[in-house]
Amino acid sequence: MDFDTLKSSSSNFDKLTKALEQNLAPEDQSNKNKYQDDRYWKPEMDKTGNGYAVIRFLPSVEGEDLPWQRVWSHAFQDKGGWYIENSLTTLNQKDPVSEENTRLWNTGVDSDKEIARKRKRKLSYYSNILVVSDPKHPENEGKVYLYKFGKKIFDKVTEAMQPAFEDEAAINPFDFWKGANFKLKIRKVDGYWNYDKSEFESVSALAGNDEEIKKTWSSQHALKPFLAADNFKTYDELKEKLNRVLSGARKTETVAVADLPPQPTASAKTISESPAASDDDDTMSYFSKLAEDE
Repeated sequence: MDFDTLKSSSSNFDKLTKALEQNLAPEDQSNKNKYQDDRYWKPEMDKTGNGYAVIRFLPSVEGEDLPWQRVWSHAFQDKGGWYIENSLTTLNQKDPVSEENTRLWNTGVDSDKEIARKRKRKLSYYSNILVVSDPKHPENEGKVYLYKFGKKIFDKVTEAMQPAFEDEAAINPFDFWKGANFKLKIRKVDGYWNYDKSEFESVSALAGNDEEIKKTWSSQHALKPFLAADNFKTYDELKEKLNRVLSGARKTETVAVADLPPQPTASAKTISESPAASDDDDTMSYFSKLAEDE
């Protein structure tokens, strides 16, 4: 939709609330150096171990329906190295890791179920945001970035759009004029970033005039590329890599996944402290951020 339609549309909020209930799908636009991509913003902790920033979630860009995209991925280690890949379930397609996890779970054996849990999918969301306040990096303020976040923050968005109590008014956090700034409050709890104290402010316009708002809107990044084919390996490529990771076999060897005995895998905390053992250059960067993205 164009900018004028965006401002006058009253049905956009209904579309978003319906989208919350659907299994829509999405992941990383660049597999290489994705943690040095200057399109992305990430909060930082201060010396006390806390983090604080104020951001504004932005609406969908022209030609797109949703102001967020979501991507499923798998990340685990076995004797053949690391498996870090986007899941084809993002695209509502069959994925070999999900199939193997289902097989393990259906054995009914507790040890198999534990392995399946450690290899389960991880959900990430991507949205455009305006950084309103960033005490650690004030140079980011007033700029548009992509923001990757996990289910905990998306739950806050959902609660704002679908409040649980009758005395709470529903808001569209992605609206330029009737949305609200989001106060991101981060604490370290048991070694993980905790967002429980984060909250939306009162409803307010993003800026004092439409020209300034339109400038922000035109600076946003497209989200549809998260579904681009080059972000996902084919089923056969993923199956071959999974075979290698679980068996330790070389690339020229093939081992059927179903024929492999269950292998113990490291927990997320152990993985983040383990030496890299993979053909993925950014393995340790990935795992150092797993807890932070929840």
